[in-house]
Amino acid sequence: MLDRQVNGTLAEVAAAWRGPEDRWRFARKVYWRLGGIYWVDKVEKFAVESPEIERLPQFRHQSIFAAAPVYATRVNWFFGVGATIRLAGSLVGTDKLGHFFSQGLKYYGSHLIGWDDRHVYGRGRFNERWLFGQLTTSVYSNADLVANYEGYRFYLSLYESGIVPGKGPVVAFRDGRATIERPFAWADHVNDYWDEAAYPSHLSPDLERYLLGALPRLCPEFARDPAAFLPRREAELAERYRDVGLKPAPELRMDRICGAPGDPDGGTTGRAEPGR
Repeated sequence: MLDRQVNGTLAEVAAAWRGPEDRWRFARKVYWRLGGIYWVDKVEKFAVESPEIERLPQFRHQSIFAAAPVYATRVNWFFGVGATIRLAGSLVGTDKLGHFFSQGLKYYGSHLIGWDDRHVYGRGRFNERWLFGQLTTSVYSNADLVANYEGYRFYLSLYESGIVPGKGPVVAFRDGRATIERPFAWADHVNDYWDEAAYPSHLSPDLERYLLGALPRLCPEFARDPAAFLPRREAELAERYRDVGLKPAPELRMDRICGAPGDPDGGTTGRAEPGR
């Protein structure tokens, strides 16, 4: 469904194109159809509202954050938890779609004006630390930064070969027209580092303390299916995202909370030691 949404948008923008190659203008036209300046991006709104897209049956009172005090969750206490869908095999919060198209475009715009990647990624780190992240929500979301970066890769891959390994650009400009050279696939960008349960966020102390007390109640589920709570291809993903500003929080992983199934010592509810 969401592959079709993106490919339909790309086809519409290309069909209407008149004029010379202009990568920023084409990217902006894609963004305006799938992103937007409002609180919820258009593609995110579609994923939340479409009757054809299955979402986890999670509600405010069922969330692991439900009993957290307002001082721990800050503004999230008022907004609650977003919807979760399975996208390209991973469980993903629908807010990540907005990060992909909106923050990815900001990264791409910074790239076009000459910023090196170190400064481009710094933009995302700043947002996660301050107004759009830990300052207001208690959450420095590693998954947000991953979605931002993959959105940046998406905009680069519209025009450049090899951004998606083994694939050429999505768009070509010829004689004042634009053509689509290959289809977009979310599977080229989505992985388990988009899943905030498999790869936890770094939290402010009050929220971390609350979750360390709340997460053990999920240990029976973890024991039934440990793989569902852990990231696949972890070494590969850690290498891919080593420069984007992640703050690992291994103390909040379910294998650390609960211990490996059958482990007589169980897990730990203390903060992990650095580097472990």
